[in-house]
Amino acid sequence: MHIQFTNTHPANVRLIARIVNQGDTLGDLDAALSEGAPAARFKGSAGQVFESFVSADGSVNRIALAGAGEKDAETRRLNIERAGGALMAKYLRSGEAEMVIDLGHAELSAEEAAAVLTGVRLRAWAYDEYRTKLAAEKKITLEKVHVIGAPEGTEAAWEEQAAIAQGVEFTKQLITLPPNVLYPESFVAMCEEAFAGTGAEITVLGEDEMAKLGMGALLGVGQGSAKASRLLAIRWNGGKDGDKPTVFVGKGVTFDTGGISLKPGPGMEDMKWDMGGAGAVAGGMLSLVSRKAKANVIGVMGLVENMPDGNAIRPGDVLTSMSGQTIEVLNTDAEGRLVLCDALHWAQEQYDPARIVDFATLTGAMIIALGHEHGGVFANDDELAEQLLGAGLATGDKLWRLPIGPAYDKLIDSPIADVKNVGPRGAGSITAAQFLHRFIKKGTPWAHCDIAGMVFSDKPGATHDKGATGYGARLIDRFVADNVE
Repeated sequence: MHIQFTNTHPANVRLIARIVNQGDTLGDLDAALSEGAPAARFKGSAGQVFESFVSADGSVNRIALAGAGEKDAETRRLNIERAGGALMAKYLRSGEAEMVIDLGHAELSAEEAAAVLTGVRLRAWAYDEYRTKLAAEKKITLEKVHVIGAPEGTEAAWEEQAAIAQGVEFTKQLITLPPNVLYPESFVAMCEEAFAGTGAEITVLGEDEMAKLGMGALLGVGQGSAKASRLLAIRWNGGKDGDKPTVFVGKGVTFDTGGISLKPGPGMEDMKWDMGGAGAVAGGMLSLVSRKAKANVIGVMGLVENMPDGNAIRPGDVLTSMSGQTIEVLNTDAEGRLVLCDALHWAQEQYDPARIVDFATLTGAMIIALGHEHGGVFANDDELAEQLLGAGLATGDKLWRLPIGPAYDKLIDSPIADVKNVGPRGAGSITAAQFLHRFIKKGTPWAHCDIAGMVFSDKPGATHDKGATGYGARLIDRFVADNVE
């Protein structure tokens, strides 16, 4: 979506949108709007859109009012994003090629005006590459948005928000791609292309290198696949020399059959997004790098495909992780924690981080617990947990904290190895987090974000269509902005 600032209304654009606060009077508008909007029960609530056609100077204009909610609402910024997103949801495939958005009437700050455009751009993202027989009325037509009446400073604020949006779009793309297109090696290639020329440093470990390091857990997950596993690290040194980096680690299972513990057939196609944690980390890193964040940040992604061939790991196998801890595999579908434990240990050994946060579509139990409204966060550090919760509230990528502790830890003790990869039926998300905690060095602040219910949606949202949500990328960026920069 091309967004362009201008001082005058382009004469050839007939679709004109205006942002309206809840409770604003509409007396300066044409009667079709000032009287029609209240009659249609338009109140300016966040995300509401009212449309009318108005004759002016011999032409007919298509006028839209988009509600931004109450001026003093705690969720003001997110409500304003909803206004921009609602306009895109209505007009992206409307037949209109261009739109004017008038920001001059809603008493917006520069940051709020940029939030409208954030909603526009995020909701405009779509992936129609494989739809070869798309009906004309379902094709994207809206390509350009002209912005008039923007308050001073909006263009600078939007430049930063556009960089953040770029990362969210990258996350959406990675999660949307089919698994025959996106697999560990192609994931790496896409990141190398996306970060080329940015100043970020990329490190890639192949299977031989990981084997020498003793990453038996990560490699064990991928050994049943014809696709080679990879470990990818993206480093951005934007902070002070000598400052320890903040490290984000993502689970990147590009397709998860469950392995020998095969998943049921119905719905298995959804497992292409089991790399959602790695997608969030890659997108978050692209946002940070694109806006030149003043922080030392590293994103580490463990990339594997979990397939059930004759070489695949079996229930009952014992794997040796890079940390030296041995793992009894009771269920090969509890594979994400095997990937993460080696990636987490490597990241701590390699970078000695100030703090480490992992993102993973780790457990179906998280969806049972929290549905699709919150991701779960587990932490060994209260301050880190609160910082992540705050970043989630600010961006709409919401989190809810759950416990870990010794009572849960004993549930994953193995009779023949150091730890088993699943506990009993109860508290499945907690025992998964407890497993990861065993691989965190003493004194290292750590948090685990289980985002299984958040990366993909079967219905449209404020800033996404049905499909990939982009969850996690903005949360990472905001966490760094608020707590590291």
